[in-house]
Amino acid sequence: MRIAIMQPYFLPYIGYLQLMHAVDKFVLYDDVNYINKGWINRNRLLVNGQEYLFTVPLKEASQNKLINQIDLSDDLLWRSKLLKTIEQAYKKAPFYATVSKVVEKILNLEAQNTAQLIFESLEIVREYLQIETEIIKSSTIYDNSHLKAQERIVDICLQEKATHYINPIGGVTLYDKTAFTNQGLQLSFIKSKPVQYQQFKHNFVPWLSIIDVMMFNDVPTIQQFLEEFELV
Repeated sequence: MRIAIMQPYFLPYIGYLQLMHAVDKFVLYDDVNYINKGWINRNRLLVNGQEYLFTVPLKEASQNKLINQIDLSDDLLWRSKLLKTIEQAYKKAPFYATVSKVVEKILNLEAQNTAQLIFESLEIVREYLQIETEIIKSSTIYDNSHLKAQERIVDICLQEKATHYINPIGGVTLYDKTAFTNQGLQLSFIKSKPVQYQQFKHNFVPWLSIIDVMMFNDVPTIQQFLEEFELV
């Protein structure tokens, strides 16, 4: 059984979804410390041919808090503002009529906690893209927050009776393969291949939010994109 463990990202880029697609179980690592200016509550869209960074406002966010301890801002206007931004940016995109309904469903979620919003929004995207992987939150099951870093990752794999752990390529220097093989675990790193598609008539801007990919491509095409990676 293949497993991946990743911090929750809101409407992430396609590489995140490739990782989800590559495994049988995807663990949202929501009981670790929040990272300022990371991708937990931020991502990028295409606005007038340029990348546009949007941010989900949070309440008293701090790197001293766990991700699942941070609530969304009480100001609900961010939802309607983001929806309007997406409408203005993509209303002429080929799949806007369908994808806008997905976006509305996500932005109408009643979740007030950051981790819960991301969990529910990933479920919606997963279902739309027909990814069969199960998503679970680390805070709800493993009871091993006393462990740190690699030791905790290995413990989650063992609890799940996994045989293969897959991590983003950026973690190559963080993990010791011996620590995994000693526990009967295979360790691999996922490396995304370039994914390119037509974005109106602009020069292509890569690695934007999955919303951008969905606006310009049908589901079968995106499913092909999800296979554009190699394991090293």
